[in-house]
Amino acid sequence: MKRYLILFLLTFQGLMAQVQFEARVSKNTLGLNERVRIDFIMNVDGDNFEQPAFDGFKLVAGPSQQISQSWVNGRSSFQKIYSYILQPERKGALLIKQAAIEYNGQVYKTSPIKVTVTNAVAQERDPNDRPPGSGNELLNLVAEISKTNPYLNEPITVVYKLYFNNIGVTGFKELAKPKYNDFWNQNIDIKQLAIEEGTYQGQRCYFVILKKAILYPQKAGKLTIEPLSLDIGVQLPTNRRDMFGQMIITEDNKIVSAGAKTINVRPLPESTKPEGFTGAVGRLNFTVTPSKTTLKNGESLDLIVSAQGTGNMKLFTLPKPVVPNALEMYDPVHDEKVTTSLTGMSGRITDKYTIIPQYKGKYAIKPMQFSYFDLSTGSYKTITSKEIMVDVLDGPTPAEANTGTAAKNVIAQTDQFKNIKSKTALITIAKNDFYGSDLYLGLLFAPFIIIPLIILAKKKKEAMDSDVTGNRIRMNNKLAKKYLSQAKKHLNNKEPFYIALEKAMHNFLKAKLHIETSEMSKDNIRELLLSRNANPETVQNFIDLTENCEFARYAPASSASIQQDYDKAVLIISELQKQIV
Repeated sequence: MKRYLILFLLTFQGLMAQVQFEARVSKNTLGLNERVRIDFIMNVDGDNFEQPAFDGFKLVAGPSQQISQSWVNGRSSFQKIYSYILQPERKGALLIKQAAIEYNGQVYKTSPIKVTVTNAVAQERDPNDRPPGSGNELLNLVAEISKTNPYLNEPITVVYKLYFNNIGVTGFKELAKPKYNDFWNQNIDIKQLAIEEGTYQGQRCYFVILKKAILYPQKAGKLTIEPLSLDIGVQLPTNRRDMFGQMIITEDNKIVSAGAKTINVRPLPESTKPEGFTGAVGRLNFTVTPSKTTLKNGESLDLIVSAQGTGNMKLFTLPKPVVPNALEMYDPVHDEKVTTSLTGMSGRITDKYTIIPQYKGKYAIKPMQFSYFDLSTGSYKTITSKEIMVDVLDGPTPAEANTGTAAKNVIAQTDQFKNIKSKTALITIAKNDFYGSDLYLGLLFAPFIIIPLIILAKKKKEAMDSDVTGNRIRMNNKLAKKYLSQAKKHLNNKEPFYIALEKAMHNFLKAKLHIETSEMSKDNIRELLLSRNANPETVQNFIDLTENCEFARYAPASSASIQQDYDKAVLIISELQKQIV
């Protein structure tokens, strides 16, 4: 007896191990402009296939279904595959979640698959991978760099051009924006896209300028500009013609990328760098201008320090003036009047200092030095301003001011502690004990209420788990409601609507008649429903609707007929629920 029991267990285990359901991808690492194929493969004819939510991907094609069955040496093999083509929508580690099927009352799921999406990659076009009737189509995105080995803080431009020929472009969407790490950058506005004629690799074509940017490298060495990637809607010619002899045009989407660009940034010379250099690069002029040099007591002057010309105007600081102690100088007001174009930044930056004299006399503001790196000569240049003399005509002299200040200090010392209180009043804080509080009583009696509830809930769950038939009925009822809800969501999409509607009706029958998929013949359904006191007319309407679902998936249907079929399904299911005993 023990031998037979062991043999039975081994046989049962082998039968259970025969069900295989897995997911496979064509590649685990791909570029943002590439596509990946995923296959869900099963070796049994499972029901209620549920595809995962492809978060981070755009569904390009699918699902397509393949079924194969063969007999070899008296043994049968079966395989069913659901295939999808996906396009990633962002970079990073993306997760394709689990798909599920149902077989013999059991639910089987695939394992999640991790796919790594990198920057868009350059793709060589296969000459055989062209639409029918085409031979010289062109669609390419190019990033044109004005200079690949600039100095630190030397401006360079990036212009993104889309070249095309014998292809209609209907629109585009950015999949990945270019990133300018370690660059100061500003986009140049393009008011209107204009199609221009040009050449690309010796071929005459058209192009559109999509984006312009001015960059100032902020770090020496090799810097990378991450690529711009676009999803472009295109119209492609074919070899077919319509009844009027016009060429038939097909619509498609193409992914193009400008590719990553490497900029080799040269550092500014260190051996000749002047003292006080603050990073100015370009062709600049420097001025220091006082609003006036002769003042009366109580008057102030404005000292305007400015640099003007072409260069990295927003990326360096102006030198700070040094004034005598008798002149009180306030923090400057900074002003920028700078315009940015493809040639770089140009304009004027200004620091305006307000200076107020404290005493009568003549005071000198020392000359100021401003250094910049001249790109035209490849050397540093230094501009020195003139010394500025400030004549204060009246006011106290430094000696009188010192005497007055000493007297004030004596008075201040006598009263410096008058605001400090000499007495401290301490207040006791009332403290409530935890023992005997409402929280204490609640925590004390809570176990006597919670434990019986847990026991009752556990017994109820055990009773439900032991009711296999009831669980199956509840699961089928749940699936019927789920697929009916899915059908309502797809009222504007014919094929998913009828697939969901058919699954809803089948699961309704499974729940009400306690049958499996293999028993769902039309005659058997009619006989079982009539035996359960269902109205013959309602039964016939149910069978007609299931036949219509199969036919409508492959025939044209209007939105009105789809809505009519949905309303009819709701009405039939509602009537059968009332009629079936």
